[in-house]
Amino acid sequence: MKKNIIQYTSLLDAFVAIVKQLTIYEAQYNLDSAEFFTQYSQGKTNDDQIFVEWAGNYRHYLALHQELTQKLSPLP
Repeated sequence: MKKNIIQYTSLLDAFVAIVKQLTIYEAQYNLDSAEFFTQYSQGKTNDDQIFVEWAGNYRHYLALHQELTQKLSPLP
């Protein structure tokens, strides 16, 4: 399966896109991404491609969230 690579011009655009994707997974499986990731990390889900992608997207979300938080926090 060929993967599409999308490059965003801003951190915020990338964050919005990943949140939209996570929302699709959550609606499809009626499960919050954080709860899914906990279950996935504990080996309570299988390794279907969709779950691997969801976990990867959630890791990306966490990284983007951390970066945005750092950039938006006031300087000491």
